Order: sequence, then structure tokens, then C-alpha cells
Amino acid sequence: MKKILIYTLLFTATVTSAFAQKDAEAAAILNKMSAKYHAYTTIKSTFSFTIEDKQSQTTTSQNGVLIVQAKTNKYHLTLFSSELDKKNMIEEEIMSDGKSQWTYIKKDKEVQLNNVDKSGDSFNPAQMFTMYEKGYKYIYTGDENVAGRVCQIVDLTPEDDKKEFFKVRLTIDKLKKQICSALIFDKNGVNFNYVITSFTPNVMVPETTFSFDKKANPGVEVVDLR
Repeated sequence: MKKILIYTLLFTATVTSAFAQKDAEAAAILNKMSAKYHAYTTIKSTFSFTIEDKQSQTTTSQNGVLIVQAKTNKYHLTLFSSELDKKNMIEEEIMSDGKSQWTYIKKDKEVQLNNVDKSGDSFNPAQMFTMYEKGYKYIYTGDENVAGRVCQIVDLTPEDDKKEFFKVRLTIDKLKKQICSALIFDKNGVNFNYVITSFTPNVMVPETTFSFDKKANPGVEVVDLR
């Protein structure tokens, strides 16, 4: 279930040029935000997300860190345990150098190596901050005060009605032009709330960040699925 949130948020994109007149303000907000993100070389963000299942009346939360180089399609995603007594323990890491993708499951001491899927709906964390740019209709619904910040609310509706979700609500810092949160409404009655807790642009990281180092992880099996 938790993977649905990550996969949903991180689709590749380019700005849609055609939109209804009522959506002009939403388009302006999104385009300003997109221009700012595209100007960065590297972004490091920490995030939290909560999964609320209304049918089972359960709620789970998890934290993570994402480092991306959007222009090169390189990324390193770290997910921490959802268990309260293990919340600082790394559960899973997914990294890519733009050509290959490594998925490291800590408890299994196993890494799955795949080629990067370049299809339109592929899982690509390098594009997480511009996921809205293709395949969505959007509308601006107004401003809200969120934790002392004035935020603009934009609702996205996927053009493909076969998607597993029917709406994404973006909360955008009006001053900084940055995504603060994304609330995803799943068709099965599950809500995924993704909140960015810190955002650092142009952070310096070594190139080794974007690939799995077998020598630094002795005893870990690499399963090559290419």
C-alpha cells in the first residue's frame, strides 16, 4: 500500500499547453513552480506520508529522504521504518544513475537491479516535483493558511480515468512557489497524504549517491534482473 503513494507522485512530465479558461490561474501557479524547480541542479528533501484506509479504519505513517538530479534523471530515495520503535532505521533504498535502478531491501539483504523504465508512466523519483505537468486537468480552489504560511490549493484530476486515484490536491507555498503537500484520493477509499518537511536546493552530493556500492555493503546479494 505505501508504495502506491510514491509511485503515484512520481510520474514523468512536460507542461500541458491547453487548459480551460477557468483553470488559467491554476496553470499560472503551476508554471511558476515548475520554472523554479527546473532551475535547480540537485534537490534534497525530507518528507512524511500518511496512509488512511477508511474501510479498515487504519492509519500508517512513514518518513523518508529524497535526493534528485532532475536534469540527469538520477535519484536516491530512502524510506525509514513505519514502526515507532524503529522509525530511524532504514527499511528500503531506491537509487538510479539514469540508466540502472537498484532497489535495496535492508531486512532481506538483497538488491534488485533493473534497467530504468523509460515508459510514460514509469516510476521516476527524479521528476517528483513536476509530476503534475502532464496528463492532468487542474483548477485553483483558493488560498489557505497552513501552519502560518499562505498556501495556494490546486486540485489535479487525471485525464486517464483508468488511474487508481481520482484526484490529487496540491498545497503550494505562495511565497516560495514550492509544493508543501500532496493529498491523493484513491478510488478504493484510501487517502495518501504526502508532506515535505524540508527542502534544500543545489545540495552537493557525490556521484556515488546514485548507485549501489556492493563493496560498501558486504553480504548483500545483488539480483540482476536486466
